[in-house]
Amino acid sequence: MHFLNRGLSQGAMSVVVPVSAVTGVALSVVCGVLLGDRPTTVAWLGIALSAPALWMVCRGGPEDGDPDGGGGVPDGLLASAGVALQYIALAQAGAAGGLWPKVAGRVAAGLVVLPAAVRHPRRLLLPPVRGVQALLVGAGAALGLILYLLAAQRQLLAVVFASLYPALPVILGLALLDERLSRQQILGLMGAGVATVLPSLG
Repeated sequence: MHFLNRGLSQGAMSVVVPVSAVTGVALSVVCGVLLGDRPTTVAWLGIALSAPALWMVCRGGPEDGDPDGGGGVPDGLLASAGVALQYIALAQAGAAGGLWPKVAGRVAAGLVVLPAAVRHPRRLLLPPVRGVQALLVGAGAALGLILYLLAAQRQLLAVVFASLYPALPVILGLALLDERLSRQQILGLMGAGVATVLPSLG
């Protein structure tokens, strides 16, 4: 999350987030197959389409030549490795474990940031509005991981990862941040939409 946030501060959200997903999708497919997943032919087609679709999104570049359009890509790639590792680990939890794997993950995350919080306690003192926003973001992230955990217990790891979550940040970047996409990136988003449907049909 540190690398992802740093990447977002240096580049466009509609570029950094899809870049972070390219490696994550590839890692999830490889690990899922090694762990015994056997996607159908239709699901494989969707998974195969997801990588070039995301590549087109992150390589298209803004039409207006914005030099910051490709910023944050290295950090996005670093973030993808950590996110993929977390999701792969969650997918190994059996249904009998309930939500405890998620609870353990949040406790581990808290222990990781605890030393920094102790050294810089003033950084935790946010204005009321910012504090509410931070709580909402944290609750949203926790809900997303809980839904992923439940989905991974019922579906192949490789297929779950082909959900192409980056499409939503791209849309938000366009709608709320006035980011601009090239024709190649638009084609990539269309391919991502098709790739999202195919795994569910398989």
